[in-house]
Amino acid sequence: MHEEQVEQQEDAAAEVDDRLLRLAADFENYKKRAARERDEYVTFANERLIKELLPVLDDLERALQAAVEHEEAKLEEGVELVHRSLASLLERNGVKEISTEGKFDPHVHEALLSQPSEAEQGTVIDVMQKGYTIGDRVVRPARVIVSE
Repeated sequence: MHEEQVEQQEDAAAEVDDRLLRLAADFENYKKRAARERDEYVTFANERLIKELLPVLDDLERALQAAVEHEEAKLEEGVELVHRSLASLLERNGVKEISTEGKFDPHVHEALLSQPSEAEQGTVIDVMQKGYTIGDRVVRPARVIVSE
């Protein structure tokens, strides 16, 4: 009877080992599938953005062609069109310009230098480069000059 119990326990242990091996294999397959799906998601997200950027590229090419043909009025109009198109596309995708009105905020502004000014100390007095956010994340801080 004792040998029979040992044999049953060995069979049970072998069954548990087998289940653990299968579970580990399933988990590895899941990790590979999740990584593949994540890569596909990034690729397709970029594809959507690229499809939206292509008309902006077309507008830019038309503006450059106007420059080659020395049509200054069309060039200016074309560049304005490209700017509006790109700004609109970015806005539709959640990109917002960082406000530079008022006090310097180190979370969204990067102070390039400070200058004496009539404005209150720590006030943004000039913008050297606009900053942008997407959602709550700063993509690029606004580069500003601050009053002393």
